[in-house]
Amino acid sequence: MRKIFNWQVVLGLILITLSAAVYLIQYLIFHDAHHMFMFLLEDLGFVFLEVLLVTLVIHRLLHYREKMSLLHKLNMVVGAFFSEVGTELLRDFSVFDKNAAQVTKKLTIKNNWTEKEFLKVCKSVKGHKYDVDSKKGDLEKIRNFLKERRQFLLGLLENPNLLEHESFTDLLWAVFHLTEELVFRKSLKGLPESDYRHLSGDIERVYQRLISEWINYMRHLQKHYPYLFSLALRTNPFDPGAVVEVS
Repeated sequence: MRKIFNWQVVLGLILITLSAAVYLIQYLIFHDAHHMFMFLLEDLGFVFLEVLLVTLVIHRLLHYREKMSLLHKLNMVVGAFFSEVGTELLRDFSVFDKNAAQVTKKLTIKNNWTEKEFLKVCKSVKGHKYDVDSKKGDLEKIRNFLKERRQFLLGLLENPNLLEHESFTDLLWAVFHLTEELVFRKSLKGLPESDYRHLSGDIERVYQRLISEWINYMRHLQKHYPYLFSLALRTNPFDPGAVVEVS
């Protein structure tokens, strides 16, 4: 760090010296200190506007564009997650939700949905009143499924770029927490009611985030990868009439 700082100081001194030399040559040639200092002050005044444009406008635009490009690439990771884990969890978790029918009919996505329709259903799902009961479904099945895919999930978290995708990272942590809650219990039968309520909250946390991420992923596929979107529609876990075979 000290070497870098020293290098920057030397460069700064060289640039200042060169600038002073140019102004000195200009004065020796034209002998017009009045106009020289007038233009110098004008240049100095513009420096502040230049800093404003570069740091607050251009830099932010470039950073935003870079972030959007990275998020686009990260959707490949999101796709792998839903292929290996997410879609199956959506099917299994819907059994636990007593109000599943209310959200299921909203998520029968059609091929001709517009951006407005995706945003509308996303907002509607966020306002959905989940009523998850951990005793309604097969907790043992969920535990075994998540335990088998633990290494896959760990591999996803090793991707440092996921920090830029905060909502998906939150989903992964919620899935990991539920996995540990289920794995650490010797038995998932005959638990106290308070413990079942605790597990219900853990499942609801994952389920809610999972649905939101799934909608965003489907919107991404429709926009950028129509052929993948077609397959996702034919394997939609919320569409009881979905069949993978093309008819």
